[in-house]
Amino acid sequence: MAAAKKSNGASSRSTNGNGKGKSMDAIALLKADHRKVEDLFESYEKSKSSSVKAKLAQQICMELTIHATIEEEIFYPAVKGQVEDDMLDEAYVEHDGAKMMIGELLAGAPDDQFYDAKVKVLSEEIKHHVKEEEQRDGIFAQAKKAGVDMMELGGQLAARKAELMKQYKASGIPTPQTRSMRGVQLDVGQPVDAAA
Repeated sequence: MAAAKKSNGASSRSTNGNGKGKSMDAIALLKADHRKVEDLFESYEKSKSSSVKAKLAQQICMELTIHATIEEEIFYPAVKGQVEDDMLDEAYVEHDGAKMMIGELLAGAPDDQFYDAKVKVLSEEIKHHVKEEEQRDGIFAQAKKAGVDMMELGGQLAARKAELMKQYKASGIPTPQTRSMRGVQLDVGQPVDAAA
């Protein structure tokens, strides 16, 4: 997808991902996603019910899958050349690490051994990734400073997000696809308790 033109002061009308016709710039939309997922992780951590945890984990996986997809398909290509290449490379690798954990969660259930630990580790990975994007000299700040049209980009992100949300609600969350990992097949050893 082509990079958004530098801002000329005009704002585009878009949906905010909830079907409401509000304009939202790209950074505001992505930060709102970050806050939503943080809240979901917090709710998961507080929950004692397996059924509630299962629903929250599913929602976390959906939100993160959609967020990663819109960043990788639209935001990152639009800001390439406007932000440090190393930061973008790390962002793709961080996404892929999260996708591997999402795949584990989608294949498991809250009563499985290590399930809560996997959710916790995913939460920590996401906190680190969010910090990298949102910090003073992070990807968002660099893109904004370069003059990328965040309103135009926000409209594109919101439209794709709404499309993916509808698709995933209808047919389920797809198997995660990595962009920086080779897909190395790992051998599964004995569970920790059995090996002791």
